[in-house]
Amino acid sequence: MSTTVQPIQFKAPRIEAALIDLDGTMVDTADDFAAGLNGMLAQFDAEETTREEVMGYVGKGSEHLIRSVLAPRFHADDAQERFDEALALYQDEYAKINGRHTRLYPDVEAGLAALRDAGIKLACVTNKPHRFAVELLQQYGLARYFEIVLGGDSLPKKKPDPLPMLTACERLGVPPQAAVAIGDSENDALAGRAAGMATLTVPYGYNHGQPVQKIESDGIVASLLDAAKAVAAHNLLT
Repeated sequence: MSTTVQPIQFKAPRIEAALIDLDGTMVDTADDFAAGLNGMLAQFDAEETTREEVMGYVGKGSEHLIRSVLAPRFHADDAQERFDEALALYQDEYAKINGRHTRLYPDVEAGLAALRDAGIKLACVTNKPHRFAVELLQQYGLARYFEIVLGGDSLPKKKPDPLPMLTACERLGVPPQAAVAIGDSENDALAGRAAGMATLTVPYGYNHGQPVQKIESDGIVASLLDAAKAVAAHNLLT
């Protein structure tokens, strides 16, 4: 639920763009991940995973997700030998259910609309494969808010590397110093800081199973709507 937002002291000039994460920030997809992984694991006659286990792995891309799920179920050499097949099976399974068990977090669309109406350029920067990210944004009517969508397979490197953030800024025509990265995990903040931009964190996502308070960012905002209010308050002062 949105709250009254105190001004956040960004170490930045006027904010002109927001680079927003997807899984754990705009949508809760943990149950989709679990369903896709369980479809893959069933073909190996392996023990099912759970939402709770998956939440500790989300945010670093599909490859990390698969390796993390295989590790406790197979010996290291066996897990490595199965990796390519497991990744392909997972992608097939996930494609069948993308969005089926997903829910939109509160005030997401209101926050995107507020940012857009304030003249802030928007990019979705996620480690989710690009095709799945676009499909999910379209399902929830959010695609129209974004000028750019970058997935974990869109570039040679993914978050926490700054390349996706720098690329998004370049394509938006905004210097990184005039952008804010908004996400739920340390990867989002690390990528944003490495790119030289402001960072905001939402408290309700996954963050690899770690407390959000451990993330070094410019501030924690209760929702994307509160993020929009924080950006508006900052821009009024610049």
